[in-house]
Amino acid sequence: MGNKFLNKFTNFFAYKQPSNYDFTLPSVGSLADSTNDNTYTEDVLDPVSKKINSSIDENLNYIKARYNSLINSDIDIREFYIIAMDKRFKAFLIYIDGMTNADSINHFILKPLMLRNKTNTCQKKTPKITQDSSDKKEFSLEDHISNCLLPQNKVTLVEDFSQVISDINMGNCIVFVDTISVAYSVDVKGFKQRSISTPQNEIIVRGSQEAFVETLRTNTSILRRLINNENLIIENSTVGKVSNTKVAICYMNNIANADLVAEVQYRINNIEVDALLSSGQLEQLIQDNSSNMFPQIVASERPDKAVASLLDGKVIVIVNGSPYVLIMPGILNDFLASPEDVNLKFQFSNLAKIIRLFASALALLLPGLYVAITNYHQELLPTELIFAIAASRESVPFPIIFELLLMELSFELLREAGLRVPSPIGPTMGIVGALILGDAAVKANIVSPILIIIVALTALCSFAIPDLSLNFTFRILRFVYIFLGYIGGFLGIGLGLFILLLSLSNLTSFGVPYVMPFLTNVNSRSTSAYFNLPIWAKEKKPKFLSTKKTESQPHISMRWRYPRNHID
Repeated sequence: MGNKFLNKFTNFFAYKQPSNYDFTLPSVGSLADSTNDNTYTEDVLDPVSKKINSSIDENLNYIKARYNSLINSDIDIREFYIIAMDKRFKAFLIYIDGMTNADSINHFILKPLMLRNKTNTCQKKTPKITQDSSDKKEFSLEDHISNCLLPQNKVTLVEDFSQVISDINMGNCIVFVDTISVAYSVDVKGFKQRSISTPQNEIIVRGSQEAFVETLRTNTSILRRLINNENLIIENSTVGKVSNTKVAICYMNNIANADLVAEVQYRINNIEVDALLSSGQLEQLIQDNSSNMFPQIVASERPDKAVASLLDGKVIVIVNGSPYVLIMPGILNDFLASPEDVNLKFQFSNLAKIIRLFASALALLLPGLYVAITNYHQELLPTELIFAIAASRESVPFPIIFELLLMELSFELLREAGLRVPSPIGPTMGIVGALILGDAAVKANIVSPILIIIVALTALCSFAIPDLSLNFTFRILRFVYIFLGYIGGFLGIGLGLFILLLSLSNLTSFGVPYVMPFLTNVNSRSTSAYFNLPIWAKEKKPKFLSTKKTESQPHISMRWRYPRNHID
C-alpha cells in the first residue's frame, strides 16, 4: 500500500521530458543571405580558415552572414566607389556603431577615398625613385590606397578574416576594395569610457590619487606615463573563444626573470574558456593551487603599486574591462602591505605594519582563544575577570559556542547587507543594525556583554587587513579556529596553526615560496623585507625573483651628502 502511494506521488510530481514541442529550431550553422541566396555553413563561417577574397561581392556576402547584418542594428556597412588613377573601384566599409568615431570615418576614410583630389586623379603613373634608376615598379592599387588615400595615423593591412573580425569587435573600421585580396583596418575607436578617478578600495592619505579604469589602452598608457623607459614591454594576448577578451602582459625586459615571463605567457595562452569577463576570473584560472584559500596573485587598482612591482621584477597582467590588474608572483608579505608604506618614513610605516600584523592575528584567533580560555583555561585569567565573565553569563541560557557563532554570523550578515543596499543608507544601516542587535541581544539575555566586545574587536581588526582576498580567507578560517578552540582548547588551536603553517610552507606562486620572507632568509637591504628599511638602504631587488638586475640603487644614493671625493 505504501509503495503504491509512493509511486503515485512520484509520478505526479516528477518532471517528464516532453516528447513534442510547439516550435522548431533551424539547423545549426545555416545562415542565408537574402541578396544573393548564398548559404554559409558553420565551417565556411569560421574566420580562422577564411582568407580575404579579391572579389568584393564574396567578401561582402561573408561579412553580412558573419555579422547577421539583417537583424543586427548596430552593424553599419557602407558601400561606395573609390577613385584611384582616374578609375572607379567598388568598395565597402564596416564598423560597429557606438564603438567608432563617426567624424574620423567621414573625414579620414570616406572623404579621401570618394572625393576627387590631386592624389587620386593623376594622369600618369609615377614610378618609385630609388638609387637604381632602372628600378621602376608598376602602379599598385594596394599600396596607393594605404600610402596616398588613407590619411589616418594607424592603418594596418589584414589578409584573413580572423583579424578582420577581431579588429571590428575592438572598434576599428575595415575597408574592403574590389580586386584586392587584403583589407584595411583603420583605428577610429570612439566608444565612451570612464575617466580616471580616485581608488575606491585601496585608499591612502599620502600618495597617488588615480586608479586604473576598464579600458585596456588607458591602463597601459598610465604605466607608460609612470615608467619612462623603453624596456617596459606590453604584450597582447586574447582569452576566450566567444568573448575574445584582450589581455596585456607587462614586464620590464631588463629586470624580470625570463622564466617567470615565459610561465605567465604559457598559462594565459593555454586557457580554453568561452568567456573571460574580469581579472578575478583570470586569477582563478592561472593560480598555482586553486584549492588553497589564500590569495596567490595580488589584485590592485593602484598604478603606483603596479609600477613598484614592475620595477622589482614582477609581471602584471591587465584584462580589458576590469579596473584591477594582477601582479605575480604574490607572496604573503604583499597581502599585508599597504601602498602608503612607501610614502611614509620607515619609522611610521613600521609602526603601522606592527599594528597591522597584530590586528591580523587577532582577527584570525581572538574568538577561538576566547572560547578556549573560557572552556578549558580559566586559570590564565585574573580571578576578578573570571567572576565578571561568569556574572555576565549568569542569565544567558546558551553555551558560549552558540553565542559566539550567533554574533559572528549576525555581523557577517550586516556586513554583506551593508554592501548590497544603496550607498547613502549603507553605512547608516550597518551602524544602527549593529547597535540595535547588540543592545537587544544583551537585554534579552541571549549573549553576554563581553562577547559583544570580542566580536566588535575582531571586526575592527579584520578591517585593518589591506587585501580583500586575505580578509575573506581570515573570515573563513576564524570559524575553523572557533571550533578547534571549542573542541580542544589551546591544543586544538595550536594543531590548527601547525597545519596552517605546513600548508603555507608548501604553497608557491609561480614557483616562488609563499612565505617569503617570513620563514626563509632573504638578502639584506632588500625591498622584499616585511619591515621597511630607509629608502636609501633599499639597495637590492628581491632575491627570490632571480631578476636580471640585482641592484635597485648604488650603495651611496645620496650623493649630495657623500660626494665622490669623500668616498674611500
